Amino acid sequence: MSDLYGANTPLIAKVMDLRLERQNLVVSNLANINIPGYKARTLEFENQLQQAIGSQEMRDNLSRTSGKHVPGTFDVEAYKGESLKEFKPRTIYGADAVDMDKEMTTMAKNSLMYNALTTVMKSNFDGIQKVIMDGGR
Repeated sequence: MSDLYGANTPLIAKVMDLRLERQNLVVSNLANINIPGYKARTLEFENQLQQAIGSQEMRDNLSRTSGKHVPGTFDVEAYKGESLKEFKPRTIYGADAVDMDKEMTTMAKNSLMYNALTTVMKSNFDGIQKVIMDGGR
């Protein structure tokens, strides 16, 4: 199924889920801003996600047979997404109270990143729609 929608579709979907989860956590922090003793929580996943999709997949698929070879980079087309099945984001309980400016900045950045991912996902589906609409012309 990933061939039909693009090799990176499962990865994009997972990152969109994580961004939604982060947005919910930020909203929760803002909702509890006036609760005495409440500590802000954050969701960290970017570094862990890079490790999950990059390092193990590259070690399994690439080998340098000579010291003169340039090390390879992550190939999205070859990515199958198995490493994401057990991936769990890490929720960190903060040491500080909720800072509204920080939370609003996090929310804005997260929204921009989510919107960028929806644009990429939409372009995948637009291509499929074009093929369907053009048919066998």
